Amino acid sequence: MTTVQDGLRFLTQYLQNERQASWPEVVVDHPMREARLLLAHAMLLPADRLSLLAYDQLDESTLETALIYASRRRMGEPASHIVGSRAFYGRDFFVDKRVLDPRPETETLIAAALAAPFSQVLDLGTGSGAIIVTLMCERPDSVGVAMDLSEDALAVAEQNATTHGVVDRIGFDVSDWFQAVGGQFDLIVSNPPYIAADEMGALQPEVRLYEPRIALTDGADGLTAYRRITAGAPDHLTPGGRLIVEIGPTQAAAVAQMMTDAGLSDVSVTQDLDGRDRVVTAHKA
Repeated sequence: MTTVQDGLRFLTQYLQNERQASWPEVVVDHPMREARLLLAHAMLLPADRLSLLAYDQLDESTLETALIYASRRRMGEPASHIVGSRAFYGRDFFVDKRVLDPRPETETLIAAALAAPFSQVLDLGTGSGAIIVTLMCERPDSVGVAMDLSEDALAVAEQNATTHGVVDRIGFDVSDWFQAVGGQFDLIVSNPPYIAADEMGALQPEVRLYEPRIALTDGADGLTAYRRITAGAPDHLTPGGRLIVEIGPTQAAAVAQMMTDAGLSDVSVTQDLDGRDRVVTAHKA
């Protein structure tokens, strides 16, 4: 019989040494971490339980299931799609091919939003709902509106809001940025598609092939959404309200200038934990 520890070691080696055999582009950057995640999923357990069970016996059928998961991962499918969730700001969010996976870098936007009070939030291009749901969870007295052009994405966002108990405080609607938005908010947030069309080919296959293109790129220079958002934000912000957007690492100057040109003030740029420009914030005077 195989132990849990032996199974984990086998899966890690499988992802690490054989990862490029079928598809040279696919590289699993953290094979041990992902092996742990996939094995725990096969065992129907939280990943943090594996260490406690290291010397327990692992039945053959469970190991075979984990190996199937690892084979899918080696072919490029994101681990989050295999297990059906992605951790973000201390919570698990359901994700699949209909939405962009929430990234750790986006937690920089959450921290910026929580740095000041807010009560009414608008999330443009909500995707999985990770941003708006997190903000509602962190500020129980707040309410929000989640907008997205994709009805499929809104269905995922509403599912996540239900899971985390905030669905009754969020309105969901289809909108092309501000098209269907009414009223004003003291906080507008967005993580729009910012990959330029000519940069798409350089993305990892698990991103390029498994996440919705509409959530990744505008098909142009990567700045189209920011032009729409900054132009419309002043009409939908209360006096003193904030606009906070996530950006690509090279876009800070361009987006900051758009905010200034739109009449917003106190424009600032926040870096993520890797020291890259990640979030731009501005206020309505």
